[in-house]
Amino acid sequence: MGNEMQQFKADFFKALAHPLRIGILELLSEGEKSVNEIQSNLNKEGSAVSQQLSVLRSKNIVVGTKDGKRVLYSLRDPMIVDLLAVAKRIFNNHLIDTISMLVELDETECESTVKDGQVK
Repeated sequence: MGNEMQQFKADFFKALAHPLRIGILELLSEGEKSVNEIQSNLNKEGSAVSQQLSVLRSKNIVVGTKDGKRVLYSLRDPMIVDLLAVAKRIFNNHLIDTISMLVELDETECESTVKDGQVK
């Protein structure tokens, strides 16, 4: 049973593992949108958007609702918004850690340069 859940999670995250899909999800977190609206907002070709929406639909991450001749897409589960926010916080934490490391390295390098009496 554990392996099945791990596989489900892996497949779910694979479905998110594309920049355009993330862009689509971020856009849909604002509310439902048609393919044309998504395409226009993300400045991407309709075929690329449709292809990525198909992947997201196949993993039940987004749903499409017919509205006359067009289909409006929305997030299947509003918790996707929370997931994206947590991912952004994790990314920001990593970025802060990296910046801190670079500052520390720079300070150490400056200290050793001053000790050696060299100016670069």
